[in-house]
Amino acid sequence: MKDTEEKSIILFDGVCNFCDQTVNFLIKQDTKEKFLFASLQSDSGQNLLKKFHLPIEHFDSFIYVKGEKYFTKSTAALQIAKDLRKWWQFLYILILIPGPIRDRCYNWIAKNRYKWFGKKQECALPTPEMRKRFLN
Repeated sequence: MKDTEEKSIILFDGVCNFCDQTVNFLIKQDTKEKFLFASLQSDSGQNLLKKFHLPIEHFDSFIYVKGEKYFTKSTAALQIAKDLRKWWQFLYILILIPGPIRDRCYNWIAKNRYKWFGKKQECALPTPEMRKRFLN
C-alpha cells in the first residue's frame, strides 16, 4: 500500500515493558502519524529483519526503517528524535558524539531493560484506535 510505503517503521521488542512505554510515548508525540510500528517478533517485523539481513532471534536494539535505509541503537533513537515534532528534534545534535560512545550508553540500557522495567509473556495488543498504526 502506497501510504504505508511513505511512512517510517519502528520495530521494537514486543515483550519489553520499556519498549512498550516508548512506543506509547512516540504515538502521543507523533500527531502527524509519520510512524508505523511492528514488534520484532511479529511477521512484519521478522520480514523486515530478514530484508535487511539482521538477526531474527536476538533483539538488543530497536530498528528504525526509513525508506530503504535502517538505523539501529542510538542512531535509530536520534533519527526518530529528528523526525518528531517540536523540541525533540534538537536532540539530534547528539549525533555529533561518535557512535561507539553513544552506543555504549544505549547498550547499557538495553542490557538492563528487562531487569529495570520488566518483561511481558507476550506482545501487548494495541487499542482499536491505535491498531491502524501497527503492521500485522
